Amino acid sequence: RTCDQLRCTACDFRVSLFNDYIWDQSCDYLFFRNNMPELNKLRAKMIKKKGARAYACQCSWRSIDELTDLQTDQQLRWVCGKH
Repeated sequence: RTCDQLRCTACDFRVSLFNDYIWDQSCDYLFFRNNMPELNKLRAKMIKKKGARAYACQCSWRSIDELTDLQTDQQLRWVCGKH
């Protein structure tokens, strides 16, 4: 189970999540900085993968395809935005 209200404390953006997608390996900081939260622009680097989930804010992104505790990733600054 995952929080659907994640917020990044580094860029102050809401973390978007996309079910059944992963990010292309060519993604970089400038891609997200320039294209968040425009879904039409983000689709250019999204790859369909059943059971995976792609997460992104303006400064960080992750592709998850197995159960993962995001709190153990010290580089992420994502917190629950409260429900």
